[in-house]
Amino acid sequence: MSAHRNRARFCFVVVATLLLVFAGRLIQIQGVDPNAYAAKALAASTELTVLHADRGQILDRDGEPLATSMDARAIIADPKQTAENAPAIARILASELDVDYFDAVDKLRREDSRFVYVAREVPSYQADRVLAKLSEADIRTGVDTERDAVRTYPGGTLGATLIGLVSGETGKGTSGLEGAFDDELSGVDGEASYGATVKGVRIPLARQTTKEPVPGADVVTTIDRDLQWYADKRLAAAVRKSRSDWGVAVTVDLQTMQVLQLSQLPTFDAQDRSTVTPAAMNNRAVQNVYEPGSVQKVVTMAALADAGLVTPTTRVKIPSELTLDGFTISDWWDHGRLRLTAAGVIAKSSNLGTIALAQQMDDDTFHDYLSKFGFGQQTGVGLSSESRGILSPADRWSAAQKATISFGQGISVTALQEVAAVAAIANGGRYEAPRLVTEVRQADGTTEQVEPAATREVVSPEAAKMVTTMMESVTDPDGSAYGVRIPGYRIAGKTGTAWRVNPDTGRYVRGENTVSFIGFAPAEKPRFLTYVVLDNPRGGGSGSGTAGPVFRDIMQQSLQRYGIAPSGARAPRTPLEW
Repeated sequence: MSAHRNRARFCFVVVATLLLVFAGRLIQIQGVDPNAYAAKALAASTELTVLHADRGQILDRDGEPLATSMDARAIIADPKQTAENAPAIARILASELDVDYFDAVDKLRREDSRFVYVAREVPSYQADRVLAKLSEADIRTGVDTERDAVRTYPGGTLGATLIGLVSGETGKGTSGLEGAFDDELSGVDGEASYGATVKGVRIPLARQTTKEPVPGADVVTTIDRDLQWYADKRLAAAVRKSRSDWGVAVTVDLQTMQVLQLSQLPTFDAQDRSTVTPAAMNNRAVQNVYEPGSVQKVVTMAALADAGLVTPTTRVKIPSELTLDGFTISDWWDHGRLRLTAAGVIAKSSNLGTIALAQQMDDDTFHDYLSKFGFGQQTGVGLSSESRGILSPADRWSAAQKATISFGQGISVTALQEVAAVAAIANGGRYEAPRLVTEVRQADGTTEQVEPAATREVVSPEAAKMVTTMMESVTDPDGSAYGVRIPGYRIAGKTGTAWRVNPDTGRYVRGENTVSFIGFAPAEKPRFLTYVVLDNPRGGGSGSGTAGPVFRDIMQQSLQRYGIAPSGARAPRTPLEW
């Protein structure tokens, strides 16, 4: 009897103890820390998802879209919930979308993730159809969609390399302006929480946004869409006809140094990723370096004129050839002894005449002028991977190298460097870097102006005017590029033909040239400058005959498009010989 009472007493104590524990736990949950436990319960039935920010547009100078975004969806999945039905889900995805069946199965069965993208940039109507079919088959669990805008490029090939692309995997800009201004265009992603069933299916109307996305800003460029289109087509025709390896054409408004068009070949169709190649992605105007040839002579003349060593009528005695450091230099045409003026040296593009004049200036001073003109340094235009070009220190120059640098061999430049240097002559001796973007427009309406770079005087206005006079002689009937004339307008220009360097050997390849033409108009009051470069045209080619016509057509289009009045008087005739 005593034992029975003891057992009853023990059971009572145990039950009482358990009741006290449960009561204490209930008090803790409901009274002491209810929020913490409610949060844990909510977390167990809540899914977090990223709300992707709308990517900003890239616009031309008039607000026309060069790159924009179209609404679409991404198909996403939780492999922990889709593994069992992966084959059935993948069959529907493969039949409705451009998705590989086996790749989809692998993603739906991944063991190292609770989140995978199964398909990106799916039009909304297709995404809805996929979800409906999965629901009908009762295999929707673990599959959902999220907003995933498609980047579109209305112009297709128009300025494609310049504008660049966005990665389909990361949504980040990878090249061109898309890459250079990715931070501004991307915006800031948001985050949302969703109530979900124990199987992970979102509960309708249970969304609770925790952080709204901030849309990306629009980037307003200096590009004139219509002029860009015309220049793209004209350059492409020239590259095909001459069978050149590549080509570049650039036009700037000299009043603002805004780039109106920047065309290059090879290029690609931004709407067709199959056309994208490494060569097409190369922004050649800032990444490719080459020896500019005779267009560089005008920079040499500007330095000499600024130093008081040359005027357009300075007389030069020119031999048939010249030997320096065992290296024989000649002109592009055979001749005996000549007597030319400095204007004649430019008009006829004489290497020997340029050397004779440049020998008056010491190496350090000449190097300083080239540096002030922007050679050996980036222009800072804003495109990634911009090259500095190659300008070796003056103390490393031999007599032959200084001579060849004076007429554009032995120095390597980018097209945009050459544009900026010659634009300084057109602008009265003041250097200003070219511009590609004018403003960044935030989604809230605020605008950030992209200020132009500071200007600097590299030569005097008087020196710049003298060189402009020399450049007008190039389009004189006795000059080297009479055919680039535009009726009614005075043109200041310069041809360029340079030997190409084999990048593997570092040696010149005879018979392979880089040809170019640079010029501005109207010469008496410069408004536009255009530079055209064609690399390795097959079967020869020249600055005047191959690049010159492209310059003429783009310049004429620019003058007409912006309503620039014809020149009021003819160019003054400057003697070319004495």
